[in-house]
Amino acid sequence: MNKAAVVCGLGTWVPPYALTNDELATLVDTSDAWIRSRTGIGRRHIADASTATSDLAVEAGGRALKSASGPGGRDVDAVIVATTTPDHPCPATAPLVAARLGLGTVAAFDVAAVCTGFLYGLATGAGLIAAGTAARVLVIGAETFSRILDPADRAARAIFGDGAGAVVLRAGDPAEPGALGTFDLGSDGNGSDLITVRTGGSRHPHPTAGDTADPYFRMNGKAVFRGAVERMTESSRRVLAGRRPDLVVAHQANLRILHAVADRLGVDRADCYVNLDRVGNTAAASIPLALGDAGRDGALVPGRQVLLTAFGGGLTWGATTLTWPDIEPA
Repeated sequence: MNKAAVVCGLGTWVPPYALTNDELATLVDTSDAWIRSRTGIGRRHIADASTATSDLAVEAGGRALKSASGPGGRDVDAVIVATTTPDHPCPATAPLVAARLGLGTVAAFDVAAVCTGFLYGLATGAGLIAAGTAARVLVIGAETFSRILDPADRAARAIFGDGAGAVVLRAGDPAEPGALGTFDLGSDGNGSDLITVRTGGSRHPHPTAGDTADPYFRMNGKAVFRGAVERMTESSRRVLAGRRPDLVVAHQANLRILHAVADRLGVDRADCYVNLDRVGNTAAASIPLALGDAGRDGALVPGRQVLLTAFGGGLTWGATTLTWPDIEPA
């Protein structure tokens, strides 16, 4: 029997402090009306100075392990952390998260695909299970995006927030609820300059006066908007193969993007779940945070056919499907 990766646990966490649009308007030249009309966002959670990405990942990961059902309890064989904002450039954040969760010497590594990171992490975890390398995998999307935003960039500060979400995958039957379906993943490095942090890697290791190095996150919003709609729609169509999902849980980037994707897929906008009004764009944490809120809101109930899709820097994109299982988000 082919081994499928089955979602059996879900946990989420956001920092306590929520920065509202009105409060943000006292810090940069913006307004609640300007932000809502362009993005649909009303607030975003911001980590305090003592909180790192690993702290958020540990909170969400621990909750996912508590939520997990079936044999194995808290045991997992691998930890994957999807993030663009690791604690350090070196080492990866995942081994520290695994240690703090008391998981012993399991395999642990990071995945960097920006806002598509969680989907890439799910696909990687599913691959470990299919190969027999792991029976249970903890996949976490965690970000402290507020740390890489230019304080003067009103657009980026309005969009991005901090948070983490995680799922536990276990080996199971491809036909059972929670089994992840076929993945469609893609990338286009020709668009790598559309979403970028220029400084900190081997190309521009350190900021230097007079050069083009830049320590902050930058995004070409108009080009990204077009690419996100096109790529998420195409990727979703490939995994749906003519089927109609009951619920679309897409990367929470912008309300207009979500509606455009739903319209192109022929899905009612009401069936495209939205929580970005409460948390903003949390990059790799976006999809699991949305799944958690959808479960708590009653939008996600056992048996619903769910489409997951995302688009992010790289450029990267992807999609997959599953029948939602009977689990309680923690």
